[in-house]
Amino acid sequence: MSGGSVAIDGSKFKAVNNRDRNFTSGKIELRISHLEASASRYLEEMGRADTVEQSEVTLRKVTRLKEKLVRVRQEVRRLAGIAEALKDAPDGQISLTDPDARSMATYGKGTGLVGYNVQTAVDVETHLIVTHEVTNIGNDRSQLAPMAKAAMETLKADRLDAIADRGYFNGAELLSCHEAGITATVPRPETSNNRKKGMFVKADFVYDGSADTYACPAGKALAYRYTTEEKGLMLRRYWRNDCPSCPLKAQCTTGTERRITRWEHEHLVDAIYSRMEENPNLMRTRRCTVEHPFGTIKAWMGSTHFQMRRLSNVRTEMALHVLAYNIKRIINMIGAKALLRAITA
Repeated sequence: MSGGSVAIDGSKFKAVNNRDRNFTSGKIELRISHLEASASRYLEEMGRADTVEQSEVTLRKVTRLKEKLVRVRQEVRRLAGIAEALKDAPDGQISLTDPDARSMATYGKGTGLVGYNVQTAVDVETHLIVTHEVTNIGNDRSQLAPMAKAAMETLKADRLDAIADRGYFNGAELLSCHEAGITATVPRPETSNNRKKGMFVKADFVYDGSADTYACPAGKALAYRYTTEEKGLMLRRYWRNDCPSCPLKAQCTTGTERRITRWEHEHLVDAIYSRMEENPNLMRTRRCTVEHPFGTIKAWMGSTHFQMRRLSNVRTEMALHVLAYNIKRIINMIGAKALLRAITA
């Protein structure tokens, strides 16, 4: 491997734990409300049965309703006990089959699963998996720097280019990569709805480094006002006071003035977009590099994915799949004989 560039991505893999055996406070409240509704319905049916002439059929029906009511009350007590245990759970979840598995959202609506988030860094040139990790954290926002640094260490490289999707965008992670000699290219997610409303977005404001101002779409300069700290990041605020008289105000802001926030290391983000403009295929390269290994491994694993329980065992299982993938990939590239010669050399 040349070690010049890796693509980083994460994918959710199912655990042994069924979704019905994973609990959060919200799930428990919903289930208890459904059970209480069922209990009320059973009691109403039993009350109606008392008002009609007693017969063998009626008595059997009442007996069945009583049995159902007992089961419902037992389940409510069981769920109440789990709800009590949830108070001590640090992340507000309990999984009964695999205690380390966690409920994780996926892109499709209603397609969440209980499982693990598998991270990989894949070499862009050879498509070999350089390094991987299995976590039970449901998002990728804190995974960029650890994965890029692990890939850099594995490749024994002094510098590295890392490409990831917008789910990895995190200022602290980008700075950590920069300080480690890693050039990370991660597009910033657009959190504002202004574009959908036909209004100006931050990209429409151009920063002038020499004057430390932003030029707005009306050609006016937004001056620096103050610096504040939010979530460990130092942010600079820019605005001007005559926005109410601007003919473009309706397209810009609904407030008194349009304010622009700039991170103290925003030059790293500016450099990302410069690289993406110079090479428009970067994100396509990422997708073609890192998504194929996930698809291949999941196809091998089958619909149930992991067979082991607990994080340490799942990590071992995943390591074996990655090893198998890399061996098969190398055989396809250079052949089995060349691989054996390289191993014994």
